[in-house]
Amino acid sequence: MKPIIFYDGGCGLCRKEIHHYQKLDINNAIVWVDIFNQPQALQPYGIEYFDAMAVLHGIDEQGRQVKGVANFVSIWQNINRYRWLAQIVLRLKLVGVLQYGYLKFAKWRFKNRMKQGCVIK
Repeated sequence: MKPIIFYDGGCGLCRKEIHHYQKLDINNAIVWVDIFNQPQALQPYGIEYFDAMAVLHGIDEQGRQVKGVANFVSIWQNINRYRWLAQIVLRLKLVGVLQYGYLKFAKWRFKNRMKQGCVIK
């Protein structure tokens, strides 16, 4: 199963970052889902819209729901240009530290996103 990444396509920062990864995903190894434009895509996985808008959510190759940095590691593992980064993060056991920092950033981003009007289409 291909990993699925649910991202906020209404957020300029998120859209730019994901677009970068999409351009590099020449093998279409990842399913990219813009939940700003397709919120119903979350329903089969039992993921709440605002939870997914607040923190990057995805489904890994085993069909498990993952949140935060685990999704970035999955992206990096599936894109040739970033495999080295995934290996470093995993070998040095940095996922926990990166998750802590990411969650702080995600909270700030979502707070600012809500000011712009995060609504279900």
